[in-house]
Amino acid sequence: MSITGLFLVLFLLFHGSMNLCLVIDDIFGTQGYNWICAMLGANWYAIIGTLVLALGVVVHFCYAVYLTIQNRAARGNDRYAIEARQEGVQWASKNMLVLGIIVIGFIVLHLYNFWWKMQFAELTGIETSMFDPQGGSAIVRGLFTCGWCGIIYCLLYMIWLVALWFHLSHGVWSALQTLGWSNLIWLKRIKVIGVIFATLAVGLFMVVVVYFLGVNIGMMIN
Repeated sequence: MSITGLFLVLFLLFHGSMNLCLVIDDIFGTQGYNWICAMLGANWYAIIGTLVLALGVVVHFCYAVYLTIQNRAARGNDRYAIEARQEGVQWASKNMLVLGIIVIGFIVLHLYNFWWKMQFAELTGIETSMFDPQGGSAIVRGLFTCGWCGIIYCLLYMIWLVALWFHLSHGVWSALQTLGWSNLIWLKRIKVIGVIFATLAVGLFMVVVVYFLGVNIGMMIN
């Protein structure tokens, strides 16, 4: 679970950096994001990468459910006997499965909004109303700047990103601890590392959402 989690964090950093090109393109009129979309379309290496990524998500989620059930069974009725918050136990650490389910739910929405209309449509030849494998920026901009609907989508994605931040901020340092960085010297350091990675990964996505929310509101005012 730790290995797949860290793998998914690295993917988020890549995906977030790719999405940042959306803002750069929109400001400067460049085509960096569309070039990346064309490169990662129906090419064989992109398909393999998508399958590996999907496997990583499935394995990570299945292990999360399994470990949660195992931990609850091991604690038995003790979990009902203690109401006070345990010292040193983060809120996120006690709600990782709930946060994970929220993240998974929004991943499904994200796949429908973008992957379905881009890579999947290109692979199957099924055209959607917004399909353009080399014009991905138009799809993103169209979703986030469609009036009140765009505002709702932006707010939904912000909720997802907040849940993702809590999930990652605990998950990264917990994974590093599981893999051996668990001594007294490194424990506080890896917690800081977890917060940094979570903030960086989520921040890259949040910049795009906040930017297009501002564009959308500006268009509605004008």
